[in-house]
Amino acid sequence: MRASRLLSILILLQLRGRLTAAELAAEFEVAERTIYRDIDALSAAGIPVYGDRGPGGGFQLLDGYRTRLTGLSADEAEAMMMIGLPGPASELGIGAATSAAQNKLIAALPGGGSAIADRMASRFHIDTVDWYRSGEDLPFLPMIARAVLDERMLSMRYEGWNGARDWTVEPLGLVLKAGIWYLAAQGGGKIRAFRIANIAAPTVIDTAVRRPAGFHLATWWQAEQARFEAELFATRATIRASASGCRRLAALSPRGAEAVAGGSEPDANGWRNMTMQVEDSDHGAREMLALGAEVEVVAPESFRRRIGTLAEAIALRHR
Repeated sequence: MRASRLLSILILLQLRGRLTAAELAAEFEVAERTIYRDIDALSAAGIPVYGDRGPGGGFQLLDGYRTRLTGLSADEAEAMMMIGLPGPASELGIGAATSAAQNKLIAALPGGGSAIADRMASRFHIDTVDWYRSGEDLPFLPMIARAVLDERMLSMRYEGWNGARDWTVEPLGLVLKAGIWYLAAQGGGKIRAFRIANIAAPTVIDTAVRRPAGFHLATWWQAEQARFEAELFATRATIRASASGCRRLAALSPRGAEAVAGGSEPDANGWRNMTMQVEDSDHGAREMLALGAEVEVVAPESFRRRIGTLAEAIALRHR
């Protein structure tokens, strides 16, 4: 523990220049006396650290001294800076560890490490949450992430579309999709995706997970996503849309954009015919209603009737 703190003090002094004992004590949540002993230990190890007493004083490294922890080049460090996502790292409960690792990465550079970090932070920002949405409350995510890393089984209560159910699963990985966290876990004889926000009362079981041979999280997720979309959007609808409707349809989803791209030439009134994969349900009908009167579903009749019924209920409600 102390060795880690000594290394972290060294890196902070390298990155920030001068720091007081009070600032270092607050950073590591220890007493100032402990910091003084740590500084003495660094000096005894040959690290050129010195301190100034009084107002404006503090500890700093001899000018020009730098520690070399790795042989990373500046280009490699810039690439590494793009890997760390502070939001998801904090949700997983490893925000502090990520910050410490980034400091070590910066310190490993031969020169200008802080400038590289500042340049990357000021020019790139990744926001994984969709528009008009706030992040989900995920109090159990750090616990679940620990179970994934430690390869320990998990019992939980899960609220699915068909009701709540108790599960005992073998966690295999975590996926962040469009701001929503999912747990990939083996349960009930197959690998399933569980939305983290729908998990209640999780308990880690001290039983090792039997990881399936050849399981690769990214490959499984891509296949699962393709399977889910194929099952969900199994209905092929014939649609008419005005020029404005085409723009709205293309912005609605990749399915809408694909439909518009493959549509017919505009008729005399600017309307185009096209086909689109849709969810033949109330949810899918509401999705189409959101496009307004600039889009008309021609077929299948069951989907058209569903939209008409909802539209009549809306009109009646607002009459």
